[in-house]
Amino acid sequence: MRDLSKIVKAYDIRGLVPQEIDEDLARTVGAAFVRLTGAASIVTAHDMRTSSGPLSAAFAEGATAQGADVVEAGLASTDMLYFASGSLNMPGAMFTASHNPATYNGIKLCRAGAKPVGIATGLAEIKDLAERALDPAPSPGTVTRRDLLPGYAEHLRKLVDISSIRPLTVAVDAGNGMAGHTVPKVFEGLPVTLIPLYFNFLSTVHAADERVRVAPVRRERPVVRPQGSDLWKI
Repeated sequence: MRDLSKIVKAYDIRGLVPQEIDEDLARTVGAAFVRLTGAASIVTAHDMRTSSGPLSAAFAEGATAQGADVVEAGLASTDMLYFASGSLNMPGAMFTASHNPATYNGIKLCRAGAKPVGIATGLAEIKDLAERALDPAPSPGTVTRRDLLPGYAEHLRKLVDISSIRPLTVAVDAGNGMAGHTVPKVFEGLPVTLIPLYFNFLSTVHAADERVRVAPVRRERPVVRPQGSDLWKI
């Protein structure tokens, strides 16, 4: 088995695809995660990177081989995965490399209730388990797809009193990332005119490229001023 020392970080697993993280690695981590948590069910989600969906699916294969059922949320932001872990009371796995370029990917793990799994709270054990072969469970688990975005959006709207919101025009720069997926549903039904900026996914170009390094204030000024936006958010 491979040495995972280079990719197991303080708070997540992260590395180059496929040199350091591939589907075989995701499969073994999925199995190790179930062994660590002893969970009967887990929830997974992933960002828009080309490698994220296949890695998430492989992780589910490893988890179900250990007898756990997997709820696949599909495309999601990291905070949406944490919402899912809390609302479903299940351990969760999010496939993303956050601010790193598209050549990277990673896995953020949490226990039920969105309690983080770091090097001192389970990642070291997952590393040890993933570095050796694990016998499968007598009976494999199942995989179920579930759309958790509506529940996530409803949860966010409950965090504030929206009854007195006046009509607003809001420009949102999603940076070609997952906000382009979640923001429209969160704003749905509100008296908000949304001006979407960079909502299309760029799975092979990350927001650190030269185009996006343009100062955001300069980039949004033509929208905020001429189009009369009340707010803009990156």
